[in-house]
Amino acid sequence: MEDNTARFEKLLVKNGLKRTAPRLQVLEILSGRDSATSQPYLEQVMGKDADRVTLYRVLQAFEEKGIIHKVLDQQGTANYAICSDGCSAHEHHDEHVHFNCDNCHKIYCLDTVKIPALKVPAGFKVNHLNLIATGLCASCADKVN
Repeated sequence: MEDNTARFEKLLVKNGLKRTAPRLQVLEILSGRDSATSQPYLEQVMGKDADRVTLYRVLQAFEEKGIIHKVLDQQGTANYAICSDGCSAHEHHDEHVHFNCDNCHKIYCLDTVKIPALKVPAGFKVNHLNLIATGLCASCADKVN
């Protein structure tokens, strides 16, 4: 089995991005989490390995290349998650429901719950569709019961 670093390096090369420590570290952090991750959390985990501007540029480049997608939490903070293999710089395929837990405040990508296509009036063009469900995640719901 291929290790994460080699897999991430291939992903960067495929997308025309240089292999840098901050890029590899962001990919490692995002891929190791079960929920979307905020920039403040990434800053905290990365510490002095990357300043705020570098991290912002990494996240922006990854989003533009279709490596990650962004979803806002209930406070308006941007959170990031790894995209599916079908995403690219030209087309994101993250039309799934995002679940925001009211208790732990984690945001989960519910990849198996697809957002149905919308029929919009003539002259309208949908560029991006985002559906956020709120409630209790499985872990928090178990603690309540």
